[in-house]
Amino acid sequence: MTLNRITLQLARNPGITEGDARIGYFIVAPLTGDGHLDVETWREHKKECRVTRFHPDPDEHATGLLTHRGNQWKFHYDEDDEGDDEAGYRLGDHIFKEGEYITVASHGETPLTYKITDISAV
Repeated sequence: MTLNRITLQLARNPGITEGDARIGYFIVAPLTGDGHLDVETWREHKKECRVTRFHPDPDEHATGLLTHRGNQWKFHYDEDDEGDDEAGYRLGDHIFKEGEYITVASHGETPLTYKITDISAV
């Protein structure tokens, strides 16, 4: 079983014309051979499947778990003050490979698009 460290960096979004490589997520998760999130392997290694949100503002940093319920993947943070889980838009349908884009809805705010900039074995 191989876990992967997936790096997402903020891409161009409305009002953010250049994106921002200082804002994003590190996700540790298993991927299938074709690049989809591997739910069966995730079930066996839930505690190792982590999410870290990074940002130039230290108050925006957060760490937590990658969770799966029904057909939806979410980021569940350890901190009580982090609020609701963050949801990725159709993460189970995405192929995770460098250069692809992922949408994440943070705390009920407008969803933002992130670019996959790196995938490496843990």
